[in-house]
Amino acid sequence: MATTPREPRKDGEATRTRILQAAGELFAAVGYAEASNKAVAARAEVDLASINYHFGSRKGLYLAVLDEARRRFLDITDLQRITLGEQPASEKLRALVELVVRKASQGRNNWHLRVLAAEILAPSPHGQAHLQTGAPLKLALLKGLFSEITAIPPEHPALTRCILCVTAPWAMLLIGPRGTSGALHEMLGMPADEVAAHLYSFALAGLQESSRQYAQGKGQ
Repeated sequence: MATTPREPRKDGEATRTRILQAAGELFAAVGYAEASNKAVAARAEVDLASINYHFGSRKGLYLAVLDEARRRFLDITDLQRITLGEQPASEKLRALVELVVRKASQGRNNWHLRVLAAEILAPSPHGQAHLQTGAPLKLALLKGLFSEITAIPPEHPALTRCILCVTAPWAMLLIGPRGTSGALHEMLGMPADEVAAHLYSFALAGLQESSRQYAQGKGQ
């Protein structure tokens, strides 16, 4: 007797999203080692089979959480859209800084940034290698933009130093430890447009000085 193929459950995507949200909150709070599938299932109000169905395993679930967190952190499509745009390089830098500050302001009370911070501060067996996926492309895009601003060749060590100096404050804003006091907490409480303008002016001034030193043969 022929059987009719079962149609996919219409609530499947909603269930997957609910599991991802619950897992992200739990991983951000206690880390990968302490967040069991059983705890995630209880938080998401699903059975363990649902986790295996949608993610295959605990590792698969964690990598999906990292993918979502990384997308919220700085999606490669956002970086491509800005750095490969038609506007002047300085305006691309401004747009990138404004994006970072906006994400940091929005991320103060969600799990996406905290789960990245937890992975960086206490690496899991699987997370570090996974987070490196796409990193070479992101670095190449940043080198292209910073080279536009400074006229320093992308392969020159001075440009790598520029990227580190400019993006380190961005990383602190995005994944630095959240608390109830301290300079980072104070900065996140400031108007986002003022923070973005300040970071932009500092970054641009530093890049322009690096450009001057390179032109004079000092940026070795």
